[in-house]
Amino acid sequence: MNVYDFDKTIYYNDSTSDFYIFCLKRHPSVAKHFPQTMWAFVKYLLHINTKTQFKEVMYTFLHEVDIDKDLEDFWNTHQNQIKPWYLEQKHDDDIIISASPEFLLQPICDRLGIKYMMASKVNPKTGRYTGINCHGKEKVKRFREKFGNAEIDEFYSDAYCDTPLAEIAKKSFMVKGDELSPWRFK
Repeated sequence: MNVYDFDKTIYYNDSTSDFYIFCLKRHPSVAKHFPQTMWAFVKYLLHINTKTQFKEVMYTFLHEVDIDKDLEDFWNTHQNQIKPWYLEQKHDDDIIISASPEFLLQPICDRLGIKYMMASKVNPKTGRYTGINCHGKEKVKRFREKFGNAEIDEFYSDAYCDTPLAEIAKKSFMVKGDELSPWRFK
């Protein structure tokens, strides 16, 4: 089985940022949350708040949207951002493990026929996390909880924060745009 990160790995951009911008254009009232989001981001950069705390503040924009309709329309216009190299090598047993919210990725995984997806559990109505951000070592934990000691044939990511998953795969690849290269362990 092959395991993939999502954002900037098999999807060209950051899906959460793209969805935020999509919602901002569609629902101008989302902009009223911008000052508190920027303040939360500064606090995250200064290590006053965690990444999860920052994201929960950012996700307050969800109060302004029609989540089901907006997700459908978002993926109607952004499905073309899935990278061709991934579509060419996709297998039935692929696994997506991402820090992005589960509610955001589930629709595109369903469309692509991806049966196994693990992501951050975020309430799509409130923006509150109902678990730990699916990032770094948490990705390995989630993988082991679901698949036990199953072997990962190939792992793909755009970021070294995913080294814990790269370490347990037979082969690992760093993704930059459409370029794949062997993982360089530091």
